[in-house]
Order: sequence, then C-alpha cells, then structure tokens
Amino acid sequence: MRIFTLKHKDDKKRIPELNIGLIGHVDHGKTTLTEALSGKWTDTHSEEIKRGITIRIGYADATLYKCKKCGFYSTSKKCPRCFSDCEILRTISLVDLPGHETLMATVLSGASLIDAALLLIAANEKCPQPQTIEHLLALEVVGIKHVIIVQNKIDLVDKEQALKNYKEIKNFIKGTSIENAPIIPVSAQHKINIDKLIEELVKIPKPERDLKSPPKIYIARSFDINKPGTRPKDLKGGVLGGTIIRGVIKKGDEIEIRPNPENIILKTKIAGIQQAGINLDCGEPGGLVGIMTTLDPSLCRADNLSGYLAGKNLPDVLDHIKLEFTKLKRAIKLGDSSISPGDNLMINVAVSKSVGQLTSVKKKGDKQQIELKLKLPICAEKGDMVAISKLISGRWHLIGYGKII
Repeated sequence: MRIFTLKHKDDKKRIPELNIGLIGHVDHGKTTLTEALSGKWTDTHSEEIKRGITIRIGYADATLYKCKKCGFYSTSKKCPRCFSDCEILRTISLVDLPGHETLMATVLSGASLIDAALLLIAANEKCPQPQTIEHLLALEVVGIKHVIIVQNKIDLVDKEQALKNYKEIKNFIKGTSIENAPIIPVSAQHKINIDKLIEELVKIPKPERDLKSPPKIYIARSFDINKPGTRPKDLKGGVLGGTIIRGVIKKGDEIEIRPNPENIILKTKIAGIQQAGINLDCGEPGGLVGIMTTLDPSLCRADNLSGYLAGKNLPDVLDHIKLEFTKLKRAIKLGDSSISPGDNLMINVAVSKSVGQLTSVKKKGDKQQIELKLKLPICAEKGDMVAISKLISGRWHLIGYGKII
C-alpha cells in the first residue's frame, strides 16, 4: 500500500491510476486535447515546436472532478457551470503519442505504456486517414480494449458535415475490436463537450496490477534538474520519468538500469518518488511516475536514459533476438518491403529502439521466424511486442510486428 506525504484529505485521489494514450492522425488535435484536459502543452522539444508535430512521447496528469450540486464533469475544483464545489473522482496520466507516419513505430512501443486510449478523428477531414488506420491496427496488435473515439474539431464543420463524418467513423470501426466504442464529439480548442468526454473517462475500469513480482519500470524520459551554476554540494541526482509496469518500489531501494551504458553495472538508490506533484514513500503500477535517484545527473541529461528499463531482476540484455514476424498488409504498397538476410531493420520494443541486421528468415505457417543481430543491445524478454521498420526510399516505414520467442 502506498504511503503518502499528505497535505490534503483528497491527495490519494490525486495519484494517477491509469495511463490513457492519445493517438490518431497527425494534426487531429491530440496535443490540444491533452492541454484541454491537463492544462499542459506536451510539445516542448524544440524540433516539435518548429515542425508543429509530436515526435517524442509527451505526458501530463489530469484530475477529473464532478460537481456536487449539478453533476457537471470538469477538471476544476469549482464547477465552471454553477461555481459550486466539486468532488475528485480520479486522476489519470495522459500519454501523447505521435501521429506522423514515420513515427508510427513509436505508437506501437508507446502502447506498452498505456491501459486505455483516446482515438482522435478530426470532423473536418475524411475518415479514415492513413495514420487513423495504422493506429487502430496498433491498438488491436497490443490488445488495448478500452477505447474512446474523440470526434474532434466540431467547431470547424456544420451539423451536416459532422453527421457525415460520424457515419464514416461508424463504417470505419465496424467489425473491429472497437466497434462499440463511444464516440464523443468535441472541440478541444474551445473545450466544447469536454465534460462528456470526462464522463466516459471516469467509466474506464482500473486494471488489475501485479504488485508481487520484482519491480520493472519503463523509462520514457530522463532529466538533469540542476540549474547551471549549482554548487557541487547542492547537486541533485538524475530523475527518471516513466511508468511502473509491475511490482512496487520504495524510497531507499536500490535498482538497476539496463541495458547498461558502456557495459558498466549501473545501479542507483531511489531518493524520492513523485506522482502528480505529490511525494510518495513507495510507488506502484498506474499512472506516470517521477523517480529521483542518486545517479550522476549528467547520465540523465536530455533523455540519455530514455528507452532503458529500471528495477530488480530485470530481463537479460540481448544483442541477438529471434522473432515471430507478421507482415502488415499495407506494407505491400510501400514498394520494396520484402525482407532477406543482410537487411537492416529498425525495432521498437517497449520504450527501447535499436537497429539490427537480419541474419535468418524462415517460413513458419502463415508467419515468419526471423533473427536479428542488434547494433545496440536491448533489455527484453520472451513475449515482448516488437514493431519492425525498414528503410524504404530513404525513410523508415513500419512493415510489421512480432513477438520475441
């Protein structure tokens, strides 16, 4: 059970209990919706701002409220409608995943961080768009069952166009795993109908968590929080940001980080645990977590440890992997999407990324078994989902997925 540094009786409900992924075609409003729910703009990387798209995985926490008097749902302590006090229902972590076509593999790897998803579809564009199809496939591949479809940008269309787009969405999801998913029309830009979306977010069940296994943490970001000019005696250790996949961590615990940079044994102590701005003495799966460590802060600077795993009794570090490979049907349209020994392929597994040379391809029923020699080692175990991309016409394209065997 978590021990909190309580400042308020409702602090326990301010601890995120779910990771909700925001996915969809580029420029359909994922980052704007994240801001509407959390108040945080997640495109903070300079290249993201310049290009106007999400490249890295962004994240923010959102606390959901319900008015005690009129029942209005919001993200505010005071009801925006009648100004009465609101009660806290739950806090969630929002994981803003990229929609750009060349970054599709990040969605598959980022899906390992999420419990449920918001699939954004813009009302002012024909449905489905290319990445809308890709992202639905990603949800089905990784088995995300709880999905809410957000029909965004309704402020840019009239009633007739909105209804036409709604029918296109219904036709698109017919026969898929999300055929019965709720469709909520919103304007993230003007925060229209956000209350109805929150009402659906509250209904998503909290999954069962594995609290007994040794802790395993996916590191999505890493930081040096020291300001320039800080004196050596005042320096603070590096910070890891990510999510706990299983197990429980405690302040003072020693954890290992893999794959170890420069083949050294990298161990550190947990100096602090924080979620949603609340200090904890222990942390468990559910929501995004910040872990203060005793690491040299230079090791964590600028996401240096992004893609690594932390915890105890971690999986082996692999420089060779064998996969059961499934090729995507749409890969046939990309041109030379065939694979043969000697090819270089990019793989994404959990939050890790590497490039490997294909050493073996064998037919196994309707699938293939392939082996890769990796240029950068990864920390992974049997059954982990892997996204596989090939360099075609100078760009990496997702051509399939597989499981480590």
